[in-house]
Amino acid sequence: MGGEVVSSIKAGFCVFVGIEPSDSSTDVTALIDKLAGLRVFPDAEGKMNLSIGEVNGAVMVVSQFTLLGDMRRGRRPSFSGAAQPEQAERLIGELVEGLRLAGLQVSSGVFGEQMMVELVNDGPVTLWLSVVGGRVE
Repeated sequence: MGGEVVSSIKAGFCVFVGIEPSDSSTDVTALIDKLAGLRVFPDAEGKMNLSIGEVNGAVMVVSQFTLLGDMRRGRRPSFSGAAQPEQAERLIGELVEGLRLAGLQVSSGVFGEQMMVELVNDGPVTLWLSVVGGRVE
């Protein structure tokens, strides 16, 4: 948005979220529970044993419909598998609010805007989570 910094976090999760038409509030709740409880931060012995809340980490939520790009045919991805903007914006909002209600520090961009996201991946953990029917797979 005009080159201004809209939000930022220090250590924590950068969560890129693609919303599909079949996604629901139940799926958002499952994702909130999983993100809040993931034990991927090192404890005093260096083992991945602590959750984001236990390390006072933050969450950056980035709506990213391009994650749903279908590239099986042709040379240009199809985004027909992405939810309509109204549904996606509502569910992203539920995710942000739910993470806050879980006691986490949360930042997000501006839905539907062109954004430049800078990410420093500090560590060996990058996870792909898929939520289907209220279950994280």
